[in-house]
Amino acid sequence: MIWEDECYLLSKRKFRENANIINIFTQKKGKVDGIVYGGNSRKIRNYLQISNKLFVSHNSKGENKIGYLKTELIKPISPLYFSDKERTSALISICSLLNVLLPESQPNKNIYNSFENLINSLNLENWIYLYIFFELNLIKELGYDTNLGQNKFQKVNIDDLNKIKIDGYIYDVPNFLILKKIPDKYSNILIKKSLNFTRHVMQNKFFIPNNIQIPKSRVILENYFN
Repeated sequence: MIWEDECYLLSKRKFRENANIINIFTQKKGKVDGIVYGGNSRKIRNYLQISNKLFVSHNSKGENKIGYLKTELIKPISPLYFSDKERTSALISICSLLNVLLPESQPNKNIYNSFENLINSLNLENWIYLYIFFELNLIKELGYDTNLGQNKFQKVNIDDLNKIKIDGYIYDVPNFLILKKIPDKYSNILIKKSLNFTRHVMQNKFFIPNNIQIPKSRVILENYFN
């Protein structure tokens, strides 16, 4: 199979002496893995960084066989935030979540576009709220809708918290998630509560039932907002 596409690098690991196996999130093919020969050379190694946007040419002997990838850098993402530990952590976290949760070779235009929008919005002041809404949308796109908008809540201020029961679990849910409105002010408490909520939903619906652990990078990101 031969195809070309744009993609984002989700993960990589060494394969033999001078090659890497990379996982990528493509526009047309979804999540795909492939072998990059020469991946440990200085030229290629410098841009094979998590979250960078690439152009790939794929070639394989069959639909179910791992393919070989030729890569070109379209846009460096990770170097933009090397000096920002929170944003770097967010990049690693979301790439790790997609790498673990996305099914193989199943395109999802909505997730791809929302992921790309998030990547392009990390330079904004309210980026962490956009990250949280991305996780909430990811949960829905993967087949589980929390239906927050259907809940009747007693507290109406955007900064308030409400206890909501979802499938037998009780969560503290910030009102801005229910209202789908980003708060005007930055609040570590709201951010922490929101990240805690989406993490627990993902754990209860995806990670625990499939006996896999949530990526460490996701836990690290949440801890920055203690």
